[in-house]
Amino acid sequence: MTTWGFIGSGNIGSTVARLAIAAGHDVVLSNSRGPETLADLVGELGPHARAATAPEAASAGDVVVVTIPLKAYRDVPVDALAGKVVVDTMNYYPERDGRFEGLDDGSTTSSELLQAHLPQSHVVKGFNNIFFQHLRDLAHPAAPSGSEERSVLAIAGDDADAKQTVRQALDALGYDTLDLGRLAEGWRTQPGQPAYGTPYAKDTSDWTAGARRVGSDELAGLAAQATREV
Repeated sequence: MTTWGFIGSGNIGSTVARLAIAAGHDVVLSNSRGPETLADLVGELGPHARAATAPEAASAGDVVVVTIPLKAYRDVPVDALAGKVVVDTMNYYPERDGRFEGLDDGSTTSSELLQAHLPQSHVVKGFNNIFFQHLRDLAHPAAPSGSEERSVLAIAGDDADAKQTVRQALDALGYDTLDLGRLAEGWRTQPGQPAYGTPYAKDTSDWTAGARRVGSDELAGLAAQATREV
């Protein structure tokens, strides 16, 4: 059994938590407002979920998902995540996060910022390019890997063992993975790129209208089309 820790428990965090519990795992949730504010969510998720502080969730997790606004990445606990596999879902939205020069000029990526903040952790980019309702609806844990029922999610990271851990965790949730390569390649699924969001939507004018399967070849092709100004 895997224990998932969550730094942030919004739409993506709570959706991953639900999928993890459905797969028979435990989850430890945290947010910036305190464990008591997660009582309703924990009650809904049931006995395999509990609320904690961010450092407690970080310490408890075998895999820890960081899913907060990028502007708050420096608040992620460092010591509690030493040696941990950390899945980074964060995206850069300047209108919300303010400006980051290194992101604007292409000299770094949001996941590399988090990795620099967590020098003893193993950061893997993931879950960042899919709408939470699509993430919920496209999961097929009972389907074998590589089957026509499975959708694929992209990951990127510098540590091969950490990526394998995340690959196995995603398989348990019901997803196959596409490895984009090093952490620096995570920008290929960021906002504004062809692989961001829209591939999973049946109707791009109404993302709540339904989800569509995205296979490895399709996602790889879209990631290859990514461009950025440097």
